[in-house]
Amino acid sequence: MNLITKEELKAKLDQGDDFKLVFVLGEWQYRAKHIPGSLHVDTPEKGLAQLNKEDDIVVYCSNPQCAASQYAYKLLEGNDFQHIRRYAGGIQDWEEAGYPLEGEMVSGG
Repeated sequence: MNLITKEELKAKLDQGDDFKLVFVLGEWQYRAKHIPGSLHVDTPEKGLAQLNKEDDIVVYCSNPQCAASQYAYKLLEGNDFQHIRRYAGGIQDWEEAGYPLEGEMVSGG
């Protein structure tokens, strides 16, 4: 499994790199907090329909123990997607680093 660190992800966002940042938890979690610029994909079918096999994709969920991003990674890999990375730290790691979030439960946002 190819991983990406919060620093690498932040740099990709800051540089405006062309990639798909994919939040793979439910609607209420997405609405509460997500990394700016994230796509919301809450079912395998949506993921396969919304993403292209040539896309540079980063999947993430809530924290290092969250299985959703692991599942999404494996699903995409099993469907011949070539450029996938998993941000294992997820929302928890991103928020602890003080990086920006958006959503209805983001204070000051």
